Amino acid sequence: MVHDRSSEKRLSHSSDTDDTALLLVPRLAYFAAVARHEHVTRAAQELGVPQSTLSRAMVRLEQDLGVALFARKGRTVSLTAAGRTFLASVERALGDVERAADAVRADADPYAGKVAFGFLHTMGSETVPALLRAFRADHPKVRFTLVQNYGEAMLGGLRTGELDLCLTSPLPDAPDLAARRLDEQRLRLVVPDDHRLASRKRVRLAEAADEYFVTLETGYGLRRITDDLCAQAGFTPRVAFEGEEAETLRGLVAAGLGVALLPPPAVARPGVVELTVTAPRAVREIGLAWLDGHPDTPPVAAFKRFLLSRRGHLLPD
Repeated sequence: MVHDRSSEKRLSHSSDTDDTALLLVPRLAYFAAVARHEHVTRAAQELGVPQSTLSRAMVRLEQDLGVALFARKGRTVSLTAAGRTFLASVERALGDVERAADAVRADADPYAGKVAFGFLHTMGSETVPALLRAFRADHPKVRFTLVQNYGEAMLGGLRTGELDLCLTSPLPDAPDLAARRLDEQRLRLVVPDDHRLASRKRVRLAEAADEYFVTLETGYGLRRITDDLCAQAGFTPRVAFEGEEAETLRGLVAAGLGVALLPPPAVARPGVVELTVTAPRAVREIGLAWLDGHPDTPPVAAFKRFLLSRRGHLLPD
């Protein structure tokens, strides 16, 4: 192995870090093999590369670093003190890369991979557990990362890669996202059990125009739907309280602090009466969304097919 330090410029302390990585990374596995065998020929045989290629790579690595990593005697080499220091970090880096590769391969495994799945808070107590139970009957080892959030936050999660799929409402209309309608959910006007409308079964939303409303915060899909339905009924809701979770709103209604438009509860709550809204048609669409053009791993593709097959039967009766 011959040194020729004039052929390449050494890296200086002011060199850009990304440039350093581009120069060094392709040679790290070569370096670790030579260091492990302390013999260029045996390392080349293990790696399946020509001995001359390996020798040149080590010379260039030392030139790039400006440090002698090996003491040479024929084809036998031994690490210098700098080489031993460098090897410890290289082995950690290569180990991290191998663990990362194992992790992504495991997540993509068609039988035991991982799906990052988001859904609305109102679907967490009943709908999503039932869906997961049905899916895992045929895919018992698939793992899930579950994220409950409001619609806009989940769409952001799709864009950043935090989520693979999400159940949301209303359906997004964005060029980078794909969405499919799966079902619709009736919304009810929830009033305290001593309210003037509590004896009724059905009500026009306009009859609540003078009431105070408790709603989800601005930015939540259900808040947008509430505002739209009230506008269709000819009024702007007077908002007394804003929250982040539907059952909290039911509690506020039970306490006599307002009325609310909400999806049906998983379990009936005392202190409130839930009225069918006859006009306007009070429903929200529930759909599946994902990042358009983003390749699916096998477990994500399987779960997507499963959810799409539930169209019209997503929600419990």
